[in-house]
Amino acid sequence: MESLGAFLKSRRDRVTPDQIGLRTYGSARRVPGLRREELAHLAGMSAGYYTRLEQGQAETASEQVLGALARVLELDDVETAHLHNLARQPVHSGLAEPPPEEPHPRVLSLLKSLAETTPAILLGRRGDVLAWNRAGHALLAEHVDHEAPYDAGARPSIPRMFFLDPLTRELHRNWDELARIHVAYLRLTAGRYPTDARLANLIGELTMRSDRFAQLWATGEVADCTTGDMYLQHPTIGPANVAYQVWLQPDSPDHRLEIYTPNDAATTAALANLDV
Repeated sequence: MESLGAFLKSRRDRVTPDQIGLRTYGSARRVPGLRREELAHLAGMSAGYYTRLEQGQAETASEQVLGALARVLELDDVETAHLHNLARQPVHSGLAEPPPEEPHPRVLSLLKSLAETTPAILLGRRGDVLAWNRAGHALLAEHVDHEAPYDAGARPSIPRMFFLDPLTRELHRNWDELARIHVAYLRLTAGRYPTDARLANLIGELTMRSDRFAQLWATGEVADCTTGDMYLQHPTIGPANVAYQVWLQPDSPDHRLEIYTPNDAATTAALANLDV
């Protein structure tokens, strides 16, 4: 999991003095981005206080302080939300085992209403598949038991499949692009749920078992995941170009309904041949 200090340092390192119009008078610099005292000055706080924030020695940070840091570090909306999530973490919080996730009946009804013409899956906070229709299963994981999501102890994990399952990797022609999105969204989730032991174990497992995941995690990138495209090489229907849309669920805000629609006529015809 990530600390406020680690996130601040990663963002401080990527902001150059030239980028924000800070004159350095040609002095030699030993850091890739801003110095602590430079960032503190620009954000209107003492260098000592900022140093304590970065070293995890300050108990709290006000909304004004976080806003000033976000402004100087040029954070986007998602990065700013992540900054606030990290700042709200208890200083000495430990990990806790969360209860099993259960899909809300209303979401299951919505999933059922999509029938089998529109592939869809319901994801939990850690990317576990809580439910899917047959089209969603056939499109993304036809090699996995269709009934697996309905056993809380054996649910497919999309992040594990994405980084550890060769068949899932072969399915996605734009795997590298999607891999970056997966990791950036997982970091955002870790900031929201810093005490989730299962989430921490998932990140630790992927870091140990996937070199690519470890490389991407080390970049510190954070992003939301709402829409995008998947370019597939499906073992049954061949090439397919689908758009995904994520629908959040008011009754269960941790859960996301992901729906896939064709981007072209060829994909529309191909999806009609899914084995559902």
